[in-house]
Amino acid sequence: MSPTLFVNLAVAEISRTRGFFEGLGFVFDEMFSDGSTLCMPVTPNAVVMMHRSHRFAGYSAGPVPDPAVGRETVLAISVPARSDVDRRLDAALHCGATVLRPPTDLGFLYARTFCDLDGHAWEVVWTDPRRPATSAC
Repeated sequence: MSPTLFVNLAVAEISRTRGFFEGLGFVFDEMFSDGSTLCMPVTPNAVVMMHRSHRFAGYSAGPVPDPAVGRETVLAISVPARSDVDRRLDAALHCGATVLRPPTDLGFLYARTFCDLDGHAWEVVWTDPRRPATSAC
């Protein structure tokens, strides 16, 4: 199973962003989109999640700065097993990464987040394939 890359971006207005990308020919996965988030599959293994700034602030563990000056994205990669989250994060820490925020454990979803040596934010996430998500939150 190939990992999926999720690129998370902060946006000012969901409707304006939707209109722009629909104009470019993209479609959205409505199951994971709502008034604060858009889910835009780019390839079978790459998805762009566009969040209103307040929601993105939770992912970035702080205020959303000007993208030209501060963190603009949190790069997330899926793994096939829950234990892989800890294994990969522990390996990142061993190589010099730092923890960005506490783990997220929703039972059906488990994630840990770190900053690489350049300060880029990465999330390693597992979701239980037996329980489909019912919300973008």
